[in-house]
Amino acid sequence: MTQAARLIGQGTYHDSFRLSITKALGDQLAEALDCLTPAPLTAAALEELEERPGVYQLHRESDVDGDEDTGFVYVGKAEKSLPQRILKHLRKVSGRQGVSQDEMFFTCLYVDEDFSALAPEKLLIKHYKQKKQIPWNNNGFGNNDPGKRRDDTVVSRKHFDAKFPIDLDRVITGLKPGPMPLGRLLARVSKDAPYTFRYQKKETGNAYKAEVELPLSDMTVAQLFSIIAAALPDDWQIAVLPGRVIMYPDGRRDYPSVWRYYRGTQVIDVQPEIDENGEIPEEDNADGDETE
Repeated sequence: MTQAARLIGQGTYHDSFRLSITKALGDQLAEALDCLTPAPLTAAALEELEERPGVYQLHRESDVDGDEDTGFVYVGKAEKSLPQRILKHLRKVSGRQGVSQDEMFFTCLYVDEDFSALAPEKLLIKHYKQKKQIPWNNNGFGNNDPGKRRDDTVVSRKHFDAKFPIDLDRVITGLKPGPMPLGRLLARVSKDAPYTFRYQKKETGNAYKAEVELPLSDMTVAQLFSIIAAALPDDWQIAVLPGRVIMYPDGRRDYPSVWRYYRGTQVIDVQPEIDENGEIPEEDNADGDETE
């Protein structure tokens, strides 16, 4: 506690005393988290947690020499439910290239609801940044889908999405082989893909009334996008960005950071633009839903 209190330095025989309560709280939170043993980031481990607010850490163990995205990589908070919040991170990591769910571990602390007003995650961020830790706290890892307005943004090379782009080879299981309405397939892919698939919901005309044929019960997201794109009208396309997939009747325009297009029966891989020095938006709400 002596380090948390200091004198302002107004004179030799009179001064002001300032007690940094927030620093003391941040240090105590970090101490409590450091005493915990990280658990594998799995659905089974998360099911053991209580539906309570709190703070948490994510750890990554990488065998790659010189990998800066390893060790203690992220600290966050859940205003309502720790398991639900951490599950979002599990889903995100499971749908990425270059990082495996098997590399990920977590620890967490329950905190009282009143305590959340003190922004405990910010206290922890300040504490750990001084130690050059938590690289994912400033690289966009915790951000939700920023929405359509940022689809034209050139992604920063430092961004989590640029380092670990989405994996289109993820398999969606339990499909029913045979005919399926296109609209129903879109909803299924959007629900089951481990990343955002945002598509036109209004003023779609007859575009989603077509039926498509599913040949298998288990198919990759890439295979499903090929089937979907082939059934769309000519001015529609599916565009794969580093961190999400979008589908609109946009006249098949180009987007700067897209790395793959599905246009009719064509699958077109392109070189995305990457901003070497681009800024990364600050994280949005901790427990909010992704923007549609």
